[in-house]
Amino acid sequence: MPFSAFLEYLSLEKKYAANTLAAYSSDLKKFQKFLIAEFQENDPVQVNYSQIRSWIVKLSEDGVSNRSINRKISTLKTYYKFLLKTSQIEVSPLVKHRALKTSKKIQVPFSENEIIEVLESIDISEFPGIRDKFMVELFYSTGIRRAELINIKVGDLDLESNVLKVLGKRNKERYIPLIRSVKISAKEYLNKRQEFNENAVSYLFLTNRGEKVYETFVYRIINNYFSEVSGKLKKSPHILRHSFATHLLNQGANLNAVKELLGHSSLAATQVYTHNNIAELSKVHQKAHPRNNKH
Repeated sequence: MPFSAFLEYLSLEKKYAANTLAAYSSDLKKFQKFLIAEFQENDPVQVNYSQIRSWIVKLSEDGVSNRSINRKISTLKTYYKFLLKTSQIEVSPLVKHRALKTSKKIQVPFSENEIIEVLESIDISEFPGIRDKFMVELFYSTGIRRAELINIKVGDLDLESNVLKVLGKRNKERYIPLIRSVKISAKEYLNKRQEFNENAVSYLFLTNRGEKVYETFVYRIINNYFSEVSGKLKKSPHILRHSFATHLLNQGANLNAVKELLGHSSLAATQVYTHNNIAELSKVHQKAHPRNNKH
């Protein structure tokens, strides 16, 4: 299958991130491999829904979750939309497809106490600890994504104006205000960082060898520290982003303001973080409402 034009379209026209492009490419290649093995078919124009349905069944039999299957089929949908757009097909084989049912995963944020406990536990006598503390604080105080943190450059951090420039999804820039404690940690980190930047790396966060940090490196840092203080199932950078949004909403922050800080394109994406806020409000409501206290 000729996927290069499609991936180029996603990169140049849609401004998809490198990680997203890699996931799309992987999905398409796996689908192609299945078609060749099962149907000796390699032409996307000739593929029909029953063949796609066979792939769905195979994925399910292999233990792939409905959520992951839906993501793979979403890739195919986007691919066939591209073929429609470029007049390579007249009807998408997925035109009548309905997504598989999935159970909604409730992601439990870290508590404020857990975050404080982690920050107080980090040894900041050496570079790794100073970096790690700054990383945790930046995640929690700004709500940025892991990929966004990895790609921050030193020049994006404006300590005079107390703002951070972030390049989000589809190369969309946004500016996030910095709180006082983060500014202090940033200054400490920048002073120590110079000793580990022999390679003149422009990116803000560096490994112990002075190289740009990467996804698994950042994940390990967050997971390791929070594993010491939290029994929650997931302990990742995304849960810190989730905690940022939930704690702001619990303190009465405006949903639109949180949406802008998170870099969401719509309120619907931000509302996923409101379930904890609603739960908190429900507790207060149940406890305080005079009608409830009479029963």
